[in-house]
Amino acid sequence: MSSQPIPQLNLDEAWRMLSGDPSAVLIDVRTTAEWNFVGVPDLSGLPNELRTVEWTTYPTGAANPSFVEQATAGLEPDQPILLLCRSGARSQDGAQTLQANGFVNVHNIAPGFEGPLDGDQHRHGGWKDELPWIQG
Repeated sequence: MSSQPIPQLNLDEAWRMLSGDPSAVLIDVRTTAEWNFVGVPDLSGLPNELRTVEWTTYPTGAANPSFVEQATAGLEPDQPILLLCRSGARSQDGAQTLQANGFVNVHNIAPGFEGPLDGDQHRHGGWKDELPWIQG
């Protein structure tokens, strides 16, 4: 199976995909500390499932050896899967890993939960600035 480029979604595209397809799943691949202290997406107004599965474990930063199994338990290979992290890097890696494991409809939410760094080293433009979220 040859790998295809992972589609990069902006926030509007991600929200439209989630709100338009109840089978779409959002997987937040940040760490437990990030979910607890920064917040998590709030999908309470949508029928979609939010999964929180660490790509790297906190506090060690080690790769999560069970990532694929935890992220995809019960999912179909062609089910829409959207991945989210702080800034789009870990979620891109996670999306590539899921694709390499036979999941063909994976997407990266490029701006991430917090967004890219600005000139003052502050993050803006992510899910937290534009879409519903709750404190973990």
